[in-house]
Amino acid sequence: MPTVGLDLGGTNIYAVVLEGEEVIGSTKRSTPNDGDVGDLVDELRKAAKKAAEDADLSLGDLDAVGVGSPGIVSDGTIDGGPNVRGVRERFPLASTLSEAVGTPVSVVNDVTAAAIGEQRLGAAQGAQASLTVFVGTGVGGGLVLDGQPYEGSFGGAGEFGHMIVRQGGAMCGCGRRGCVEAYAGRRAMEVAAERANAGGRRTRLFDIAAEKGKDRITSGVFRAALEEGDELLTALLSEAVEALAAGIASSVNLLDLEVVVLGGGLADKLGEPFRADLERVMAPLLFLQPPRMRLVRAALGDEGGAIGAAVVARERA
Repeated sequence: MPTVGLDLGGTNIYAVVLEGEEVIGSTKRSTPNDGDVGDLVDELRKAAKKAAEDADLSLGDLDAVGVGSPGIVSDGTIDGGPNVRGVRERFPLASTLSEAVGTPVSVVNDVTAAAIGEQRLGAAQGAQASLTVFVGTGVGGGLVLDGQPYEGSFGGAGEFGHMIVRQGGAMCGCGRRGCVEAYAGRRAMEVAAERANAGGRRTRLFDIAAEKGKDRITSGVFRAALEEGDELLTALLSEAVEALAAGIASSVNLLDLEVVVLGGGLADKLGEPFRADLERVMAPLLFLQPPRMRLVRAALGDEGGAIGAAVVARERA
């Protein structure tokens, strides 16, 4: 029987129908910008229905539904993290959505979902121990240990972006200092660029954003500025790579991981040169020499989280 996977993001909801190893239906919808949790659940139901229809199925034909959600996921409840509007306190998403779609629902952290997708069907196929790191607006992580998604004792495992790599360092959006995300998240780098620009350091980032009609510095703007040799961005990315390298090397040294998968909007836009630079900086920080772990780029693209959520739902049904 087919399963639906939903990837709940701050901007979009991706939905896929997975049968075996094949995506047979898909859709993308905008995440509600206002309303309450009822509106969010309704939008998730609509996304599942549209994806099913794209596969010439109905909701009643589905074996299970899986959801990848930002934030801490515990026993089918979510807090939504900072990016999901309308979720202001812990909410029982699994049971509520299950009532709406009429089928069992499993919920997992969004990057954990992407990690299991990459391990089952993507760049980390067959690896028993892997870490997936997504570099985008923020920095997220997901762990697969002994071939299974590892969620931790209280649902908080895999928060790679909040590993402390510099005590007393830059302020992170979480309120702590020195997190990986405070250096490598796109939002953090945008804030750092604004401050530097206001202080007289020249950068083309804001001009390029304006030329592209963007009201913020997107991953595409980052790439365009880097291709122009923007000195400020080059310095910011150097700090980002150092923070990511320290965090990944520490994770590998602790868990003896086989594969680290690198994905997310910013990492995808910067491509192979970004991966190779990170590998170069990370290599001397690894305890086992010569390094045996592999640093690879994510293979499943924007649908990776939804594919992983569908896999989790199928395996838990």
